[in-house]
Amino acid sequence: MPHVSKKKKEALAKFDKSKIYSLTEAVDIVKKITYTTFDASVDLNVRLGVDPRKANQMVRGSVTLPHGTGRVKRVLVLCTPDKEQEATEAGADFVGLDEYIQKIKDGWTDIDVVITTPNVMPKVGALGRILGPRGLMPNPKTGTVTMEVGKAVKEVKAGKIDFKVDKYGIVHAAVAKVSFESDKIVENAKELLQTINKLKPSAAKGTYVKSIYVSSTMSPGVQVDPKSVTN
Repeated sequence: MPHVSKKKKEALAKFDKSKIYSLTEAVDIVKKITYTTFDASVDLNVRLGVDPRKANQMVRGSVTLPHGTGRVKRVLVLCTPDKEQEATEAGADFVGLDEYIQKIKDGWTDIDVVITTPNVMPKVGALGRILGPRGLMPNPKTGTVTMEVGKAVKEVKAGKIDFKVDKYGIVHAAVAKVSFESDKIVENAKELLQTINKLKPSAAKGTYVKSIYVSSTMSPGVQVDPKSVTN
């Protein structure tokens, strides 16, 4: 039998794991059962009725959360000199091209988001093996390959997140911090869920949103009634 910590036992005693809650109820429970000494992230796990192995059932996108994520993201903009000032004025943490490409090849990945312009993608493409597995590779579908680098930087800093269904058909995303007021967590979560709903592939048959769980870092997951947030 796996060992269950005292804090986890206390958390599990505060709600019924067999019950399905509304999003608001689930968020309130998660705030009560979080015992970390740091400001934990609030995570959504959404299981979809899609087959990610099929290209026409891939669910991927981005959304700007109305209240941000509570996390300051470090943004690298890889661009030509004519775009550097625009990126810097928008708040990018690192701006350049060849010197940063070399730094990444040498093992530097101390960043959260990489934004680039289409004309330098041939150079950036060489970093795919390093950036890809870390979820840092720029992609036009998520707005990180664009000539409007200033706008892209501001969106990321304002709370824009990217999401992608994994091989098991689940979307995982951090939507807030536990210190956020409950209504702000709910609004952020709804924004993500509504965006996922809009991206339903036409090839997906049957129930699209199969289950939703909300949790915080190291807390148990609380199941949410999909009908309460997807109708």
